[in-house]
Amino acid sequence: MADSSPNMLPSEVTEALRRALDAAGIDEHEDLVARILATGVGLGMDDTDRLDLKITSAALTEMRSAFSLFAPYRAVSKVTVFGSARTKPDDPLYRQARRAAHILSEHGWMVVTGAGPGIMQAGAEGAGTDRSIGVSIRLPFEEKPNALLADSENVVSMKYFFTRKLMLMKESHGFICLPGGFGTMDEMFELLTLQQTGKAEPMPMVLLDEPGGTFWGGLRRFVDQHLVPAGVINADDFDRVLVTDSVPAAIAHILGFWRNYDSLRWVRERLVLRIRTAPTDAQLAELNERFAPLLTQGEIERTGPLRDEQHDGDRLELPRLVMHYNAFEVGDLYRLIGAVNDWVEDGDDVDD
Repeated sequence: MADSSPNMLPSEVTEALRRALDAAGIDEHEDLVARILATGVGLGMDDTDRLDLKITSAALTEMRSAFSLFAPYRAVSKVTVFGSARTKPDDPLYRQARRAAHILSEHGWMVVTGAGPGIMQAGAEGAGTDRSIGVSIRLPFEEKPNALLADSENVVSMKYFFTRKLMLMKESHGFICLPGGFGTMDEMFELLTLQQTGKAEPMPMVLLDEPGGTFWGGLRRFVDQHLVPAGVINADDFDRVLVTDSVPAAIAHILGFWRNYDSLRWVRERLVLRIRTAPTDAQLAELNERFAPLLTQGEIERTGPLRDEQHDGDRLELPRLVMHYNAFEVGDLYRLIGAVNDWVEDGDDVDD
């Protein structure tokens, strides 16, 4: 029977792990590395099934490879492009994806794709190999790394979809989904779920169709006619997504999201929004009036970095908005960020 406290190891084992960390020269984040090692040892002590151990080992190995791939580009804005591997180069959707990726690369962004053919190849073509990152999946059929990224150093291969999806979403600052099959739908709905539940920070998300296309319009009708009336989502849950057939509109939506907003952080019970331009008194008053129902107490206040942020050296140069925000209203964060962005004029003109 497994120990009732599976994270507790015998003291001699804990001491051996500490010696191993010292021998490896690990002196940063050693508490987290020790926890990873302790979990692995604990799995062995639990008499864990071999298949479960193989899953755990492969997942950690894949994540380490992917973290290493993304690390040099952590400060670079990235967009992930999702879509079907079966879309042909002469398809209007292919041209839409390639055009969107190209424009974003011209604005200094990198493009992340699943490294396969179809829409993924279109995204890599548009951005160019130097500004593309691929996270491929090993399948017995259909999807292999596309010719553009096959020999690139900016590609990592995954065995599991869950580790692949983690890396396709974790590092990006915006998402463009083009029509696709089960895989594309899976990725798109996971993005929506992460946003709706607050498990991921708010990010701009675009459902991009071909000119005159009706694919995503059908999804919107399904949401409005079935999900909302059934009460399984809120009426405004889908508002955080831009549905469009216009590449310029898609790019403007992604770039505009970061016009003034920079990032957020929870410091104990308070939500901190880091922004580039602080509000005037009138703008702050309007913000408080509009979003008062979402606060658990007090008002939205201008402030400098909080003590915890100062301790961590976290974005200290930026002005802040601090509030006691109702954590159950995370869906409305998107509207709050939109209001903050409205204080700054859009300086990015996107031509078709």
